[in-house]
Amino acid sequence: MNFMKIGTNNAHYFLMKNTIDIKSHIESLAKKSLIGNHGEIFAKIYKENPFLLKIGTKSLDTQKIFYPLCQSSWGFEEKEAILNQVDSGHFTMGKMVGLFEKKFANYFNSKYAVMVNSGSSANLVIVAALTLSPKYDLNKGDEVIVPSLGWSTSYAPFFQYGLKLRFVDINKFTFNIDEQKIENAITSKTKAILGINILGNPIEFSKIKKICKKHNLILIEDNCESLGAKYKSKYAGTIGVAGSHSFYFSHHIQTIEGGMITTDDPEIYEYIKSLRAHGWTRELSNGSELKNFTGDSFHDCFRFVLPGYNLRPNELNGAIGLCQLKKFDTFMETRIKNSETFKDLFGNQPFCQIQKCSKDSSWFGFSIILDGNLKNKRSHVLYELQRYGIETRPIVTGNFLKNPVIKFYDYSISQDLKNAQTIDHRGFFVGNYNKLLTNELEKLHSILNKLDKFYSKKKLKIKI
Repeated sequence: MNFMKIGTNNAHYFLMKNTIDIKSHIESLAKKSLIGNHGEIFAKIYKENPFLLKIGTKSLDTQKIFYPLCQSSWGFEEKEAILNQVDSGHFTMGKMVGLFEKKFANYFNSKYAVMVNSGSSANLVIVAALTLSPKYDLNKGDEVIVPSLGWSTSYAPFFQYGLKLRFVDINKFTFNIDEQKIENAITSKTKAILGINILGNPIEFSKIKKICKKHNLILIEDNCESLGAKYKSKYAGTIGVAGSHSFYFSHHIQTIEGGMITTDDPEIYEYIKSLRAHGWTRELSNGSELKNFTGDSFHDCFRFVLPGYNLRPNELNGAIGLCQLKKFDTFMETRIKNSETFKDLFGNQPFCQIQKCSKDSSWFGFSIILDGNLKNKRSHVLYELQRYGIETRPIVTGNFLKNPVIKFYDYSISQDLKNAQTIDHRGFFVGNYNKLLTNELEKLHSILNKLDKFYSKKKLKIKI
């Protein structure tokens, strides 16, 4: 690797100088944007209520991030794995990806695991495989029951394959699809249910699988936010016909970009392998019906049997994934410890409701629904948290149907979506990751508690 050192001193100086300049410029623009968005809105509040300024002393434009939404879980091992892979000269999907798939399947007790370039791609390939395989009666125009809370690419693949979405409200405590409302949503066109395990929390698999059996429906899992979660000792993402997983930066395992599909169905496994790589036959098992070889090795090398994609990961993703998987038990231990702190601080407060999780949640992050004195004060709460450097986000997308993309979908709604609306209007989300967050969570609690007391005093003054 000596060739990489040629001219490195000058190049390093140039890159460092320009990186610092660019970084400073971006930070400056971000601060101006943040102040512009919120300063005018709350200037009147602070003028009329100087008490609020006592909550903190640092102004918004000088505050650094105290509690980020996510954090890198990489150590020396991941960086060494990247350097070793670069030194090997092998970058496209190969040995490391294959080894990661095998170890991932073994760890999570799945017969098969297929890595792709993202969790979104995993969702796409699952829907494609189920639609294209004659084994599953899922065809254009059929209906899939989906929760009203989910990520955009949880839904998009169904539209892309001509399937109709049937939205059902979520349970107000678990934030997962309300299993009590599924049966009323089933029509003569319903063929499948999408179970999204929201923020580490598994859906009610026992009840939903009974519904699937009764009505002959396919159960598909989006497990991108819930790696490591369990339902009655079985890992989420391995209970439906196929499950998707994501390895994006903010997720339980971080491989730069990446995703995985798990399934116990050998036919779906073959379809998925073909679909992720052009629709060709190269990775297919010898016994696969899809292989359909002619016997002419020249032509069989590039034989295409499905309308596929190029969704392959690379060897760097696979090498990093192997490192991260070795640490996964430790990652989970830290997340669980943080969840206990979170529940202790927020589990019985008059100013909020938190997500009700099973004991085997993998705690992607922490959701808060403002209540009591703070019920309609989310804008103010978020502003205060920003002043203290606490990053927040919506709970997934809130009520997904508010998004403009919905105009492209063929969809219907079963009953009302009041619980998704509540989360959309009163909810927010803070992060959980591979670091003990006691100080961060205590600070979050302190701010909300002080705001609760402020609005309580304000109500008393109004009553007088």
